[in-house]
Amino acid sequence: MTAPGIRDGQDAEDLDVEEVLALVKDGNRSARPAADATSGPAAAHGHGHGSHATPTPEARHRKTSVTPPTPWVDARTRATRTARSLAARRSPVSVTLEDALGLVLAAPLTALTDLPSFDTSAMDGWAVAGPGPWAVRDEGVLAGQDGPARLSDGEAVRIATGARIPPDTTAVLRSEHGRTDEKGRLHPGRDLPHGQDIRPRGQECRSGDQLLPAGAVVTPAVLGLAAAAGYDTLAAVPRPRVEVLVLGDELLTEGRPHDGLIRDALGPMLPPWLRAMGAEVVALHRLGDDAEALHRALTTSTADLIVTTGGTAAGPVDHVHPTLGRLGAELLVDGVEVRPGHPMLLARITEDQYLVGLPGNPLAAVSGLLTLAEPLLRTLAGRPAPEPYTLPLREAAHGHPHDTRLVPVVLRGDHAVPLHYNGPAMLRGIAAADALAVVPPGGARAGQEAELLDLPWAAAGIDACFT
Repeated sequence: MTAPGIRDGQDAEDLDVEEVLALVKDGNRSARPAADATSGPAAAHGHGHGSHATPTPEARHRKTSVTPPTPWVDARTRATRTARSLAARRSPVSVTLEDALGLVLAAPLTALTDLPSFDTSAMDGWAVAGPGPWAVRDEGVLAGQDGPARLSDGEAVRIATGARIPPDTTAVLRSEHGRTDEKGRLHPGRDLPHGQDIRPRGQECRSGDQLLPAGAVVTPAVLGLAAAAGYDTLAAVPRPRVEVLVLGDELLTEGRPHDGLIRDALGPMLPPWLRAMGAEVVALHRLGDDAEALHRALTTSTADLIVTTGGTAAGPVDHVHPTLGRLGAELLVDGVEVRPGHPMLLARITEDQYLVGLPGNPLAAVSGLLTLAEPLLRTLAGRPAPEPYTLPLREAAHGHPHDTRLVPVVLRGDHAVPLHYNGPAMLRGIAAADALAVVPPGGARAGQEAELLDLPWAAAGIDACFT
């Protein structure tokens, strides 16, 4: 028997349990008479009868939850827009250079000194004055020495790379370009232009010059530039703080699945993935299917974002919706037109705290992570949106009749190759993937261009991504 709400051409066997339950829920909502919108607490406050009374929190949650699923593109846009108001209220933090990697500059990086701060030698060789040949002094000039003696015309002195140029030096003769005669006089092996291999003070920047704008991501090269420019600390956008709540009585934390119990795949996977998105994961809790424990966790959390796994559909132990209603949370996204991951949600718990509810199936959870959590965290962290790009598919990709579909792919040359094992409960495909292809409703043929969502580790590498 086909569940109510399953669209024509959509086989219930292709859906995971949570998605079927969500469609049952959608079907029941769509069959509700329009007059139902004025019943219950909302009607008691005059809602729908010309009154401007504010609905109760429970009524606001109920009103929001009956909206249809959000188109995939709109869901990502809504997550980005939602985070902007919170991002604007977050104060910058001062962090040491060793703690700044991956953060975003909250203020322009302005040079605190000239670079270089004095005339320096660009090469090992001799500092020379005037035309050659030159008489070579006995002493040399090393990096780190201050105030080398002035050169007279016809004099030269050994000098190391990075050493301060003696006054009246006209050029640096590289070691491989000079020779000494039997009298110890130095001769050039080629023409020596005035200023050769001297890095003049301020060649790269002058004190006060802007080196990087606010909003730049702190990379290892940025750390080097900041140190060279005289910085010990940087003003940065703080990492958004995330708490992960893993729900489900059936989950094991060790050993093999047995007796109807399965291993928790999301607990090990989500924290490092969230860190790769720029978040600070402050805690991971496993709560089981316990409504009171979930309520207690939500009311005591101080994180900017709470990420839950499972419990977002309408099953007998799916407590996320009822708990959000009990808290008076505002549902901003309640279901998304995407497969897998249809029953994901985004809610505002307080003015400064949000919740992303991920489905319990692993690949469906990944879909929710990239659809709702990634744009929200990226905006809170101040990171720029990645430039969208497309590649042609080497093979056809099966699509959903009405919804966007996210399919794991590997990148081979100038094509994206769809991977198998891409069901909602599977991780085998995404574990081998470089990206997710955005497949439009109805599917995509071989050779058709598809938008790609890069996975964090595909370009940066594992160590760069997670450390």
